[in-house]
Amino acid sequence: MSATGPLAPHFWAAPIRYLRWAAREKPAYFWSVVIGSAGPVSLIVVPPLRHRFGDPDAPTIPMTYPIPTTPRKTLTGYDDDTEE
Repeated sequence: MSATGPLAPHFWAAPIRYLRWAAREKPAYFWSVVIGSAGPVSLIVVPPLRHRFGDPDAPTIPMTYPIPTTPRKTLTGYDDDTEE
């Protein structure tokens, strides 16, 4: 035992003991890793759960605007007099 306290356990020797030590001694690092690892896991877990609970995927967004098939009307009253 050192003057500053017990030595940190090695992760590969005792992983549960190391995680308990890290949660007490370095909580910012510990919870950053826990929350950061939840992101990629949610990419795999959440979509099947959504479908199972009846939440369908949103319809795709159209990439073009539909062109009208009717003849275009000529606009009046908005003419600019500078084009004579």
